[in-house]
Amino acid sequence: MREHLTARRYFVRGRVQGVGFRYFVQHAASGLALTGYARNLADGRVEVYAVGPAAKLDQLNGLLWTGPRFSGVRGVEEQEAAVQQYGSFRIE
Repeated sequence: MREHLTARRYFVRGRVQGVGFRYFVQHAASGLALTGYARNLADGRVEVYAVGPAAKLDQLNGLLWTGPRFSGVRGVEEQEAAVQQYGSFRIE
């Protein structure tokens, strides 16, 4: 039986652009077998959309607070989202 899939959208603020944050998220999400995307927003935040089991999304949330070495995460806003099908986790 497949685990129930859920989707969440995260908005990460702080020093998260130009520090490899999207690549960090892609690596973390792929390691958790999540699908979706990470992209920079014009206001300096990174948007992360991820689909997978709720427990894996909780793990991703924790990793978003950590970020890569040179990042400085000041906040992560989490929202429930509609499930969309992606074949992998990609950078947009």
